[in-house]
Amino acid sequence: MNIAFIGVGVMGGPMAGHLAKAGYSVAVYNRSVAKAEAWAAKHGGRVAATPAEAAKGAELVCCCVGNDADVREVTTGAQGAFAAMAKDAIFVDHTTASATLAVELHAAARKAGLHFLDAPVSGGQSGAENGVLTVMAGGDEAAFRRAEPLLRHYSRAVTLMGPAGAGQKTKMVNQICVAGVVQGLAEGLAFALHAGLDAKLVVDVISKGAANSWQMENRGKTMVDDRFDFGFAVDLMRKDLRITMDEARGNGAQLPATALIDQFYARVQQLGGGKLDTSSLIKLLAPR
Repeated sequence: MNIAFIGVGVMGGPMAGHLAKAGYSVAVYNRSVAKAEAWAAKHGGRVAATPAEAAKGAELVCCCVGNDADVREVTTGAQGAFAAMAKDAIFVDHTTASATLAVELHAAARKAGLHFLDAPVSGGQSGAENGVLTVMAGGDEAAFRRAEPLLRHYSRAVTLMGPAGAGQKTKMVNQICVAGVVQGLAEGLAFALHAGLDAKLVVDVISKGAANSWQMENRGKTMVDDRFDFGFAVDLMRKDLRITMDEARGNGAQLPATALIDQFYARVQQLGGGKLDTSSLIKLLAPR
């Protein structure tokens, strides 16, 4: 099977790499040509000059780019993939984008004789590199069943959540929960430091009880060490939370804590921490 992967950055690069390792012929496109060429040098495959060139002849086209505008450009733009894809091919968008865009592109794909799945992921850079991402998908079941075996090459869980847009809405739930957990962990560890406790020992002890979480196990001690170089950046979280709160305004959901934490992330950005990972919330609270 011929596969195209559009966007081979921090997340897309490892994901496409797992497909190449599994023996698929993978054509890649990246806005930064150097990244695409570096990927091809490592994994083989073909570097394409445009999304359309990458998608030509591909039975499956995957995408992991930045935001709604980027996804629209690489799908229905002047050099977008939709115009070049073979009939009945599947486009899988792993970008965290809006549910509104997912519904729009699902309809555009159907009109063109294609299939579209919105399939954002959770697990961060390490999850992509280790092939253990969680994929939450929206779209038609028949297309999902065809794509699922390939997506499992870089995922430990791949689930169809409902019709177009359901994957993106599920990712919004994920980000609401992550933001709340990270803020709670930041406040707890900051309290421990202010109280003169051994904060790392605190993590060891309370992680054995009801307070435990993935964030505590993987970020608790590095937060104490003032280390924030673990992939998913504050800038990206703010983009995701903006999309989430836009959706909430439309569906009537109330997100008071999420809105507040979004402003805490804005303060981290103002301090020059936009590229730090999301556990950097503690920088606003820890003793100086």
